[in-house]
Amino acid sequence: MLTSMETSKKETITVETIVHAPVEKVWKYWTEPKHITRWSNASDDWHAPKAENDLGAGGKFLTRMEAKDASFGFDFSGVYDEVRQHEFISYTMGDGRKVDITFNSQEGDTKVVETFEAETTNSIKMQQTGWQSILDNFKKYSEAAQGD
Repeated sequence: MLTSMETSKKETITVETIVHAPVEKVWKYWTEPKHITRWSNASDDWHAPKAENDLGAGGKFLTRMEAKDASFGFDFSGVYDEVRQHEFISYTMGDGRKVDITFNSQEGDTKVVETFEAETTNSIKMQQTGWQSILDNFKKYSEAAQGD
């Protein structure tokens, strides 16, 4: 028998990747709006036309995610709980769910691990696949991008 505390605990999902780039570059591409708009989509028929980011505890972020055919879109937003440069970000999404991201420097590469509380509308598998796809796009962009 489950107690009420156990039933209210949200399930968490973890996605991760290793980016073949130093943590300073990975951090910059993860946090700067001009870069966020280049990688923050789960499939080629979506894009992120706008991003705002006030990186720091209490700061807010917003990324506008839209289908390229303009059939659907939404604002992905939240408030930062903790930020440790080149190491860790935690935030609370607009719907109250928590996200933790770690950036681990590994001999010139960076392991990015993102853990988030699942929502109840879509299946765990669908959420994991979507977040992993965005992370994979981030990896591809970060490894290919040159300059600032």
